[in-house]
Amino acid sequence: MFARSPFKPMQEHIIKAQASAAELIPFFDAVIANDWNTASECQHRIAAIEGEADDMKRDIRQRLPASIFLPVPRTDLLDLLRMQDKIANRAKDIAGLMLGRQMQIPEPIQDELRELLRTALQTIEQAVLALSELDELLAAGFRGHEVDIVERLITELDRLEHKTDEHERELRASLFRVERDLWPIDVMFLYQIIQWVGDLANRAQQVGSRLQLLLAR
Repeated sequence: MFARSPFKPMQEHIIKAQASAAELIPFFDAVIANDWNTASECQHRIAAIEGEADDMKRDIRQRLPASIFLPVPRTDLLDLLRMQDKIANRAKDIAGLMLGRQMQIPEPIQDELRELLRTALQTIEQAVLALSELDELLAAGFRGHEVDIVERLITELDRLEHKTDEHERELRASLFRVERDLWPIDVMFLYQIIQWVGDLANRAQQVGSRLQLLLAR
């Protein structure tokens, strides 16, 4: 059975997930400024974009019945889609928790938290770039020069994820140095947020790993 290719919708879906995560930049700015009205507006945008990504995910799944003919295993594509969707889900988690608790970000770690977020978002942008090659991969039959291009993009994706890990470790160390001056419950949730921001990069790397799996088959 032949049907409309799911590759273009897959690319559109990860762009939507990226858009959801990118909204964390104005959200973090608002949180650090204690501007909770703006933070709430940002959180609503993140939730709305995440909802749109969910709708796209369901539509793509409906286009991938077991009987469809594809040049790659259907289960691998569904797994790739699931990894993409987790990026938007995690962005929504971060905004929801920080807004719900009206979290205060200690001044000594504000710049480092922003830097961690920027690096995580760069990792997602790299995953989007790698996914943008799906059409060319398909045209090339998942072989040849196009595979080399995607492999290099994935290598850079792995490097950015590693850089995010380093920022995450440094930020945890910075928080450790000031945590005695904070409420323990606030410290606990700050560590949670640091981990979740790092998760954005982890999930982007998982997208690259699934794409690499497609290349290997």
